[in-house]
Amino acid sequence: MSARVVAAAQFKAECLRLIDEMNETGEPVTITRRGKPVAVLSPVRPSPARPLIGASRGVVTRYDDPFEPAADEGDWAAHS
Repeated sequence: MSARVVAAAQFKAECLRLIDEMNETGEPVTITRRGKPVAVLSPVRPSPARPLIGASRGVVTRYDDPFEPAADEGDWAAHS
């Protein structure tokens, strides 16, 4: 798969069409200024879906008493 090469002025004038074409073909677009590459526009690869169940496993590292306050009374400025 070869990258398509487009001048910066052409990209500026046709950017939405070029982005749509890139998403359809999956072919990256190299943007040049005065013949030198300055940027590469490439499609985003979808990330694999993570299951919702178990997504927070290992996040809670300590669980003492669920009925105790989460913070001490002295930690609150409104208390004093």
